Amino acid sequence: MPKMKTHRGAAKRFRKTGTGKLVRVQGRVAHYLEHKPGQLRRRLQRDALVHKADAPRIKRMLGG
Repeated sequence: MPKMKTHRGAAKRFRKTGTGKLVRVQGRVAHYLEHKPGQLRRRLQRDALVHKADAPRIKRMLGG
């Protein structure tokens, strides 16, 4: 059986931490920022953890 290929779309959006958790970039921060509060804009700059229900599927896409 051939090797599984990494899903390139997932590889650009998610990454593993040193402990094996999955991290994603938050959305809603690309445009229309002038009417969003500064506190919200700063909070959206931070990375977020992937929900544990989605993690197994994303781990498979990333190759294990």
